[in-house]
Amino acid sequence: MRSVFVFPRLDQVGTFAVLNALSPGQNAPWLVEDVLYCWLETEDGSLYLGWEKEAVERLISAIGHRPAWAIEIEVYGRVDGTEQLRRLVLTLLEHGGVVVDDYSDHAWTAGEIRSHTRYEGLTFFDFRGSYNRLI
Repeated sequence: MRSVFVFPRLDQVGTFAVLNALSPGQNAPWLVEDVLYCWLETEDGSLYLGWEKEAVERLISAIGHRPAWAIEIEVYGRVDGTEQLRRLVLTLLEHGGVVVDDYSDHAWTAGEIRSHTRYEGLTFFDFRGSYNRLI
């Protein structure tokens, strides 16, 4: 399972409206494009559980505050899911915000995702590149 945390500038109500439109009749978790499972994570729940202190500090530096909530999106290992994830993340970041993936501590913006920006040699959600580093 691979995951990302989206910290949209849009408020929760607006974010839920986007997810509800993309996943009619199913929410919390939302199933988008039949391969992406999405749900709300909150700071008083398990949002930062397992995060390294430095990763949280980089997120705060990128957006100016410690977010109280995020949308977690999971892609299960049996499907690639890269294109579906890119579409969904870019939709959720349409009004600003950032996303953090499992492969770097970088807070990715929509512009960086669109332009395939590299951070420490990886692009957004670059599970292949990350894997290749390990072998």
